[in-house]
Amino acid sequence: MPYRPIKVAILSMYLDAPNQGMKNIKDILDIQVLPFEWKVFDVRGKNEVPGLEYDIYISTGGPGSPLDVDGIWDKKYFNLIDKLREFNKVSKGEKKFAFFICHSFQMICHYYNLGQLTKRNSTSFGIFPLHKTEAGMQDAVLAKLPDPFYGADTRDWQIIQPNLCVFESFGAKILCMEKIRDHVDYERAIMAVRLSDEFFCTQFHPEADAIGMSEHFKDPDTRKKIIETYGLEKLEQTAEQLNDPSKISLTNRVILPTFLKMAVNSILQNSNKTNCDSIC
Repeated sequence: MPYRPIKVAILSMYLDAPNQGMKNIKDILDIQVLPFEWKVFDVRGKNEVPGLEYDIYISTGGPGSPLDVDGIWDKKYFNLIDKLREFNKVSKGEKKFAFFICHSFQMICHYYNLGQLTKRNSTSFGIFPLHKTEAGMQDAVLAKLPDPFYGADTRDWQIIQPNLCVFESFGAKILCMEKIRDHVDYERAIMAVRLSDEFFCTQFHPEADAIGMSEHFKDPDTRKKIIETYGLEKLEQTAEQLNDPSKISLTNRVILPTFLKMAVNSILQNSNKTNCDSIC
């Protein structure tokens, strides 16, 4: 048994916008074998940023531009991330783990100059194949997923043109790339990055839940908006993919749960060692 509960800080980037992501993240936390103590921090809306007292930090997706900052909440947020990285560098025992989703992925990659942040030619919406890199093939979080695997994707921005010198200095790895699009002359976006042993980042939504998305699409206002924006064919295609258990249902069951299990194993192993050392 752990000597204390595993504490999770959910860093919300939603700015009060309607979303399914928060529920999905909470659901994933709540169904794990080991109970988590979690708390939500409204980073963009209320300038809420936790300290270093948490074990795991999950930074959400969100609406709008990743460049839309006010010089207050973003400074507090990035100061926290810098402190987490510094803690991991100097700690010889327990580490701090962090997972970054979509909007947060873009902010982190831009902040650390891992690649070029650009606006997409058109909004990405739907369920798309994601292709593993060689590093992705070897990564423990993605190991149980096929190549390609599928992810839910809704975004207007992207990270392209990786800065390989920065990747090398961080020891970071590109784990997967956007779908192959031979019919258009656009660069493929980076879709997942392991920033370190403790930091994992995805530009897609691994928390997306097929059942929840299906119910969301049944809402008349949502359905109307999607059809007006993307067309009926796109809505029907996406809805059909939601019924395939080998697509986002599999991704939902694998990525974030695996990251959490690996984080917990590391935390408990090191906390037990710390307790033993202090007793001895």
